[in-house]
Amino acid sequence: MFNSIYRGKKVFLTGHTGFKGSWLTLWLKSLGAEVLGYSLEPNTNPSMFEELRIYGHCNNEFGNILDDKHLEKAMMEFKPEIVFHLAAQPLVRLSYSEPKLTYETNVIGSLNVLEAARKCKSVKAFVNVTTDKCYENREINRGYTEDEPMGGYDMYSSSKGCVEILSSSFRRSFLQEDGTYAMATARAGNVIGGGDWALDRLIPDCIRYINENKPIEIRNPIAVRPWQHVLEPLSGYLLLGQKLLEEGKKYAEGFNFGPNEDSVLKVAEVSQKVVDYYGKGEVVVHKRDDLHEANLLMLNIQKAEKVLGWIPTYTADEAIEHTVEWYKHFYAKDTNMYDFTLKQINNFEQKISYKNV
Repeated sequence: MFNSIYRGKKVFLTGHTGFKGSWLTLWLKSLGAEVLGYSLEPNTNPSMFEELRIYGHCNNEFGNILDDKHLEKAMMEFKPEIVFHLAAQPLVRLSYSEPKLTYETNVIGSLNVLEAARKCKSVKAFVNVTTDKCYENREINRGYTEDEPMGGYDMYSSSKGCVEILSSSFRRSFLQEDGTYAMATARAGNVIGGGDWALDRLIPDCIRYINENKPIEIRNPIAVRPWQHVLEPLSGYLLLGQKLLEEGKKYAEGFNFGPNEDSVLKVAEVSQKVVDYYGKGEVVVHKRDDLHEANLLMLNIQKAEKVLGWIPTYTADEAIEHTVEWYKHFYAKDTNMYDFTLKQINNFEQKISYKNV
C-alpha cells in the first residue's frame, strides 16, 4: 500500500487521541510506520483511543498545540520525516459557545505546528487537515472546487477557512526554497465510522439514542451532507503524504476528499439507514434551535482523482453499514475491537482501486 512509503518512516501525528487520529494511528502502524502522537488526552467517554488501548501501539506525548515550546521539543527530539496535523476544535456547535478557544486552537495551533516543522529539519512532508466547511458556503447545488473562496458562517467553519489562507501564505512565505518541507492541505466532508463518541455528531447521537432505547432526535432532517467512512479521507491523506514524500512540492496544494454524488444524503435518510442496519430504533424530528447550520454542502473531487489517482471506495450505504457493524460489536462485547478495527482497515485496503497505489 502507498508504495510502502511509510514502512520505517517516523510520523508525527497531532490529534492522535481523537476519532480520526485513532484510526490513522492504527493504519500507520499497520503500514510499518513509527508514530509519535501529540495530543490532549481523550475528551470523550468512552473514547476509541482508550477502549482499543491505542496508547500501547505508538509513542505518546500528551500536550496542547498552543504550547509551542512543548510542541517544538517533542518534534525536535523525535525527528519525524512527515507530519499529519489533525488536532483541532472540530465541532460547529461548540464554536458558538467557545469562539476564542476555536480560533486559538485551529488557527494559532496550526501555525505552531507549521513553525515547529519548519524548525525541525528532518521534516520533508506535511499534510495539514482542514475541512469541507472551509469554503464560503453559498449552498449551491454542486460541489466546491479547490480554487473557490474560503469563508464560513459559523466560527468553526471560518476558523478553518483561516487555516487554509494561513497555509497558503505560509507556503509562499517560507516553503519555496530547496530544503524546506512540502505542505498540502486536505479538505474532507462529514466522516463516519466506529469509535466516534463526540457530542452533536449525527452517527454517535444515533448510536447513543439506540443504546439508551430512546427515539433518535434530529434537528435538521433535510440538511444535505457528503457522507463518507473515516477510512476514505484517511486514505486520501496517506496517498497525499506519499506523493509529497516522493515528489515534494509538486503536490503542495489543497485537495478535496469526498464521496461520489450518490453518497450525498439528507440527515433523515442517514438516520433511518442507521436504524435499519442496527435492527432497532426510531427517528423523530426535534425542534431546531437558533444556531445556524448549513443545509447543503458538497465537494468536487475531480482534482484528487486527476492529480492523485484517488477515488472513493465505499458507497454511503457501505459506509453506514460498516460503521453500525463496529458499534454493534462494541456494545455486544463479543469481539476484540482492536483486531476488528484492523480487519476493517484490511478489508478497505482490499477494495481500494486508486491509480498507482
